[in-house]
Amino acid sequence: MNILFRGGRIFTPGGVRDEAVLVSDGVIAAVGPEGELARQAPSHETVDLEGGLLVPGFTDAHMHPVQAGLERAKCDLSEDFGLDAYIDMIADYAAKNPSKEWIDGGGWDMSAFPGGLPHRDQLDFLDRPAYLIQRDHHAAWVNTRALQLAGITRDTPDPADGRIERDSAGEPTGVLHEGAMDLVGLLTPRPTAQDLEDALEDAQRHLFSLGITGWQDAIVGSYAGSQDQLPTYLSAARSGRLRARVVGALWWDRTRGLEQIEELVERRAAAEGLDRFRATSVKIMQDGITENFTAATLEPYCLCGGTGLSYVDPYKLKEYVAELDRLGFQVHFHAIGERAVREALDSFEGTDPGNRHHIAHLQIIEPSDVPRFAALGVTANLQPLWATHHAQMDELTLPYLGEPRSSWQYPFADLLAHGTRFCAGSDWPVSNADPLQGMHVAVNRTEPGGSVHAGYPTAQTPFLPGQRIDLAAAMTAYTAGSAWINRSPAGAVEPGRPADLVVLDRDPFELPPGEIWTTRTRLTFVDGEVVHEDR
Repeated sequence: MNILFRGGRIFTPGGVRDEAVLVSDGVIAAVGPEGELARQAPSHETVDLEGGLLVPGFTDAHMHPVQAGLERAKCDLSEDFGLDAYIDMIADYAAKNPSKEWIDGGGWDMSAFPGGLPHRDQLDFLDRPAYLIQRDHHAAWVNTRALQLAGITRDTPDPADGRIERDSAGEPTGVLHEGAMDLVGLLTPRPTAQDLEDALEDAQRHLFSLGITGWQDAIVGSYAGSQDQLPTYLSAARSGRLRARVVGALWWDRTRGLEQIEELVERRAAAEGLDRFRATSVKIMQDGITENFTAATLEPYCLCGGTGLSYVDPYKLKEYVAELDRLGFQVHFHAIGERAVREALDSFEGTDPGNRHHIAHLQIIEPSDVPRFAALGVTANLQPLWATHHAQMDELTLPYLGEPRSSWQYPFADLLAHGTRFCAGSDWPVSNADPLQGMHVAVNRTEPGGSVHAGYPTAQTPFLPGQRIDLAAAMTAYTAGSAWINRSPAGAVEPGRPADLVVLDRDPFELPPGEIWTTRTRLTFVDGEVVHEDR
């Protein structure tokens, strides 16, 4: 079957072009003048772009779709903001689900609470235990009943990789940070295999609606009470239900060492030969987040002291990464603080750039480390949505980072100027999965108009505006850049590529920069077949 895309512009590796695209049997056959392509294929269907832009299917290089799908089916707080709104949503969910043993879900925002910390008392109106994961999945909010079931008291020690938040009297407040989340999370009802499959299918539908046709799942394994998603992906890929092109980043258990590599090799082998899913990456979470002071920093935090946590001993880390690299694994790091970024870069010294290693988040980079990305062949995996003024940044981050460290955040322009390769992602469900919202922030360094934080007093004040990048660079990161990281054959509108294509309802390159966020996905194609249509 032939399809001719006409009536708009197309985003290609060479830039935006006023041409048409011909697709034959699910593959891009030609890019050129409309009349010439129509003559090549006299029999064809036509897709009218209606003045919009045709782009490659987006690839999200860092997200958690199965967890997102599970949370969408539970008590999902991510679409609102504020304690009163959260309590109303939780009460409504509890009333509609009287038979549920636990009230679980998540999506709450730290900045909705004084000091970023909710309290167990706020959930004690419930007649059941509650376990609600923070939006960024680095903490959980629980009620007194949940603490009692877990046996958590003032005498319970903190785990090595986490912290039980306590009040001035030493009593647990109901917030569990990092590894402490498992103390309660593992007691919640376990999702069934069917629950996990349903969550993946729901997530895939949602992602197709945003033009995302591929992704890297950044934790395939058991973490923070979540189930191992590998069987879910294997089942979906074998049955044909997985249509997107997906790489799973196998979870590195930070409580173990080299002995787990043999298991990782076996897990990678389980996906060999599958068309839509490969388990060729390993995810190492090297630190936490700035807001709870677990991000690893070089100098102490202001006001509270401490330099955060390096979850993997940096000396052992080099040995682990070297062995993973030798075995052909891609290493995918979580690194927020400047010390964690440096430890990750140090571990990549002497590794093979052909394995396409990357570091995600990169909130703080000490300036002397910026040139090292390109020099080592390490890709910067950007989550642009976070690079704005919002309450979590202005009230829970900047006062504790101080200067000059605050000015080292999300240095996109500096990385690009040094020749760093980019990929990009959302960390969904931590933040909105829509790539156009991320591009808006990368270009403007302000909150998109539809964000729950758009009304914050400084949300439209550019955050470190010197680190803006242009729309072409941002869109390339979400298309060719992330497809490259996944070794996907898609990612560009050029002959011979799979016809994973997206029709946008307008051309964001013709919009004022402040309106990029208004762009929506009208049609999504995978292998030339429609998988989403905005009716």
